Amino acid sequence: MDVISQREFRNNSAAIMDGVEAGKTYYVTRNGVEIAELRPIQRRRGLTSEELCAKHRKLPRVDAELLRQEADEFFGSEDRIGD
Repeated sequence: MDVISQREFRNNSAAIMDGVEAGKTYYVTRNGVEIAELRPIQRRRGLTSEELCAKHRKLPRVDAELLRQEADEFFGSEDRIGD
């Protein structure tokens, strides 16, 4: 973590952003007081189709009749348009 002034950030923003992109974190100060943290965002990697299928196989089976019964009990079945 590096501490930089607002002026330094303004004057060297391209180099600082390159540092952030490389994983560095900066604290930005104004008049000697830390006011901001500049850090890379944590992005989640997308799943491959194989990983997604493996996760899907681990899910519990859904009992469609029980699901319909519970939905009808909760929402009511009289306004249902159709199955």
